[in-house]
Amino acid sequence: MTDYNDQILIDNPRKGQISRYKPAVMVLIPLGAILFQVYVPRFFQSLSYLEMPLLVTVYFALMRRQPIAGTLIGAAIGLMQDSLSHQPIGMVGIVKTLVGYFAASVSLRFDVESGAIRLILGFFFFFFHQFFYWVLARSLLGQDLHFDIQQTFLFGLLNAVVALPLFHILDKLKERG
Repeated sequence: MTDYNDQILIDNPRKGQISRYKPAVMVLIPLGAILFQVYVPRFFQSLSYLEMPLLVTVYFALMRRQPIAGTLIGAAIGLMQDSLSHQPIGMVGIVKTLVGYFAASVSLRFDVESGAIRLILGFFFFFFHQFFYWVLARSLLGQDLHFDIQQTFLFGLLNAVVALPLFHILDKLKERG
């Protein structure tokens, strides 16, 4: 392996440890992200591109490093978000479930403590989320939604940039042990 691969792949068992959080953190942070998603764009239209529940889903799934836990985290956050939105219940839940599963699966292979990897994954999972929502809306609901690749790319970059400081703040909430 090259030096570059050794830096991004998990080669030290300590790097692949499962992060633990207090139950209050696991409930209040996703709830705060969902409330942010619902209420902040009403007052600040320019922040409507931020997908805070997605970023929280990605973070907790990456840090738990267990695909089943990531799936459950994504499903719970997605269904809570669905219940507060005006969209059909289950659409965001399905997509966030997929995001949670794949984010946890990625974390088994890569060192997700790296800022560059977090930036790339923040962008990738935003794009993944938007694309699969579009696919589901077209196939399950028969909606004729437009998928604007340029806008999704730009919003993905903005979400990835927001993910870096958010993930750093959430890192401070880990239980020490």
